[in-house]
Amino acid sequence: MDSDEFIGDVSALYNDTVDLQDDGEIHYGPLVLTVAPKAGKANTLLADHLFSPSLLLAERIERGLIPLEAQTVVELGAGCALPSLLASTLSRPPSLVVPTDYPDAPILANLTRNLERNASRVSRGTPAHSYPSCPTRAGFDVVILSDLLHFDAAHAALLASLAALLRRAPSARAYVAAGKYTLPVHCAHFVRIAAEAGIALEEGTDAGEDEGGVVWRGTMEVRGGGLDREQLGVRKGMCRWWTGRWADLSGERGEDGGA
Repeated sequence: MDSDEFIGDVSALYNDTVDLQDDGEIHYGPLVLTVAPKAGKANTLLADHLFSPSLLLAERIERGLIPLEAQTVVELGAGCALPSLLASTLSRPPSLVVPTDYPDAPILANLTRNLERNASRVSRGTPAHSYPSCPTRAGFDVVILSDLLHFDAAHAALLASLAALLRRAPSARAYVAAGKYTLPVHCAHFVRIAAEAGIALEEGTDAGEDEGGVVWRGTMEVRGGGLDREQLGVRKGMCRWWTGRWADLSGERGEDGGA
């Protein structure tokens, strides 16, 4: 990728981001979240913004379309950790939530502050640990990857992490979301190499969407960064998402009924 292509790519990214630097916080249901400061690795790795795929996954978690009850969950490249932290507040929550991110002090400090700030909102019996605390060796029932496919040079490392962390069980699932600014060829590349590694990624659609456009169907209040229900619907429509499972175990019925 030459410099002009890179600049164009980054410009596309920023057209689909919620900039919290001015408002300072995003409120999603019971959660109060901040992003890392706009400096150093947080800036180059884009951890200083909240991108639309996180909102899409949060809405699907809120609606119960991503079954997480009593599951062990890890989120890779979590940023402010909206999807995984929201999961920890559910009335029927996961048994464990582990948000992770790049080992950069400001990025992890913000992630830790988000965990601490929302500790009282976590459902009873659902510990939320930040990296590197990881008390399970058998792998996780659920791996969340939000907006990590854009930079294709990292696909091999990302897939290695996914394959190492996703539990070898028919019910284990990966939930992957990307903004439509991510080139289709990059998405197709990740789906292909995942298949070569034995993980089948099936792209999803929301059968309940209106013909007139994408509708935000979450019921929790969301505010900050200029978001309203119309904007949330627009941002949801700017995303693609996939559900992944181990292909060689797909003939066995999972605990979630094969969802």
